[in-house]
Amino acid sequence: MAKPTLKYLRPVILGALWLGVLVYMVWAGISVCRARRVRQVRSLEIEVVDSTSQGYLVTGRQVRSWIAQSGIGTIGTAVGEVDLHAIERLIARNGFVERVVAYVSDPGVLHVKIAPREPLLRLLTDGMNAYVTSAGYVFAAPRASSLYVPVVTGSYRPPFPTDYVGDARDYLDERLRQCDERIAELERSKIPVYRREQTYENEYRMIRRERLRRRWWKGESAGAFDKRVEQLREKKAQARRTWRYRTRVIRDELERIDRQQEAELRKQKKLEKSYEDFMKLLTFVETVEEDDFWRSEVVQIAAYTTPSGALEVELTPRSGSYTILFGRLEEVDRKFDKLLRFYRNGLSTLGWDTYRVIDIRYDNQVVCKK
Repeated sequence: MAKPTLKYLRPVILGALWLGVLVYMVWAGISVCRARRVRQVRSLEIEVVDSTSQGYLVTGRQVRSWIAQSGIGTIGTAVGEVDLHAIERLIARNGFVERVVAYVSDPGVLHVKIAPREPLLRLLTDGMNAYVTSAGYVFAAPRASSLYVPVVTGSYRPPFPTDYVGDARDYLDERLRQCDERIAELERSKIPVYRREQTYENEYRMIRRERLRRRWWKGESAGAFDKRVEQLREKKAQARRTWRYRTRVIRDELERIDRQQEAELRKQKKLEKSYEDFMKLLTFVETVEEDDFWRSEVVQIAAYTTPSGALEVELTPRSGSYTILFGRLEEVDRKFDKLLRFYRNGLSTLGWDTYRVIDIRYDNQVVCKK
C-alpha cells in the first residue's frame, strides 16, 4: 500500500511547490508596483554617448531643457507615473538622435541615454545646411552644435529637399514609387481610348459591309437604284474620312500618353543618377577622411553639377593658395596618386604658390594654370 501513496504524493508536492512559486511571483510583482507608486524620482542623469572625437551634436543641458519645457514629470514624480515612452519620443523626434533609452534605477534615478548619429560631412550647398551620415541619413544641423566634419559647399543640389530629414534612399524610393503609380495611372487612361478606337473600328466596318440590292418587288427603276448606290458610296467615303480622322486623333492621344510615360521613366533615371552621385560624394569624403595625409591636406570640398548633369568637385588644399580641379568622382584613387606624385616631383621643386589652378581631370596628365 505504500507504493501507491508515494505515486500520488509526488505530484501533489510538485504542484504545491509551483503554486508557492506562482504566489511569490505575484506577491513580488504587487510589491514592486506598490513600491514604484510610492517611491519618487530623486535625480535625473543624462548621458550622451558619443563614440567620436568630432565634437558634440547635443548636450545634457539641452536635453534637460527639452524635458522641462515639455512638461513631462521627472524629479518629484512617482516612479510609476513617469512617462518613459514620452521622454524617448520627445528626444527621438530630433533627426540627429539615433537611439534613446529612458529608465529608472532602484535608488530613484531617472536615466536617459542618448546615442547621436555620427555624421560624415556637412552639406552647405544650394540652401542646404544639414549633416549626412555615411549611410546617407540626412538631418538638419542643430543649433549650438560643435562638430568638426568635412564641409561640402558649391551649387550641388542633392536628391532631396533642403528641409528633408531621413534616409536619402527612403526619399528616393518614395519618389520612384510615385513615378510608378503615375505610369500605371497613365496606362489605365489608355483603356477608354482603346475602347473608343474599337467602337470607331466596328462602326466603320459595319458601313463598309453594307450592300444594296435592286428592289424589284417595289418596282424600283434603274435610275433610282443607281442613285441609292451613289448615296451609299458617298456615305462610305464620308465614313472613311471620319474613321481616318478619328484614328489620327486616337493615335495622337496615345502618343501623348506614351510621351508622358517616357517623361516619368526619364525622371526615374534622373533620380537614380542623382542618388548615385550623392552616394559617390559620400564615398569620396570617406576616402579623404580615411587617409591621414589627405584628411589634413583637403580643407574644403566644393561640389558642382555640370550642364550635362554630372557631379564634379573642386578641392581647396592646406599647402597652397591654389584650387584643385578633381572633376568627376571616378577613379578616385588613381587621381589622388597622380596628384601626390605631382606634389612630390613638381610642386616641391617649383614652389607651392607657383600655380593658381591644378587640373587632374585628364588621364595621365596634370594641367596647371598660373
